[in-house]
Amino acid sequence: MTNCEPPKVGRNMVNTKPILPDTCAWIDFFNARSTPMALAVEQALRHGRVVTCGVVKYELIQGIRDRQEQSLFLDVFRAIDCLEINDELWIAAGHLSKALRQRGKTLPLSDQLIGVVALQHDLTVLTIDRHFEDIIGLSCSSG
Repeated sequence: MTNCEPPKVGRNMVNTKPILPDTCAWIDFFNARSTPMALAVEQALRHGRVVTCGVVKYELIQGIRDRQEQSLFLDVFRAIDCLEINDELWIAAGHLSKALRQRGKTLPLSDQLIGVVALQHDLTVLTIDRHFEDIIGLSCSSG
């Protein structure tokens, strides 16, 4: 059994809480892949149910190949809310890291930060990265 909720597909994704797409979901979306995650991002964008955080922006910017791609990226990210990581969330991330280590789990700092942002704001993380399942109480979906 995992800590993540079962994946939601199709119209059900619109009726759930807002989503925070992980980098892998955005990559599928920006590359116009016909994956459940890309379709979930597109649908949630249409319904105003997508937010992001600086960590995801940071990860995506590393992979931008040209000015056209950067322009598309900036246009999309100007249209959605970006949740900041404040002092409270840094402390929560530290507690999360400690709790994970005590259970023998190690997650990248970036994913711990995405996880605490999602927990704090009651968001579903859209991802295929299974290690998010190690964050107790986190809602996640693969599309």
